[in-house]
Amino acid sequence: MSVGHYHALCNRHMGKAVEIRTHDGRIHRGIIHRVTANRVYLQPLGGPRNLGGFGYGFGWGWGGFGVGIALGAIAGLALIPWFFW
Repeated sequence: MSVGHYHALCNRHMGKAVEIRTHDGRIHRGIIHRVTANRVYLQPLGGPRNLGGFGYGFGWGWGGFGVGIALGAIAGLALIPWFFW
């Protein structure tokens, strides 16, 4: 699949829980938070991490967006039904 295909697919499913598999075999699960020209940013499922009631103060990951995945590295994308979480 092309980068343009995954860009459109990620934009269409913004705000939904997904599982993304990359060409190197890694699996990323989260909610699509933002899509740029070359990356999709996932908010980890379960919200921001919390240590005994004290949050990190940074939101999700770096700059509040969580994991950024290169669109060219995506091998597959699947929606995750909410009732599993």
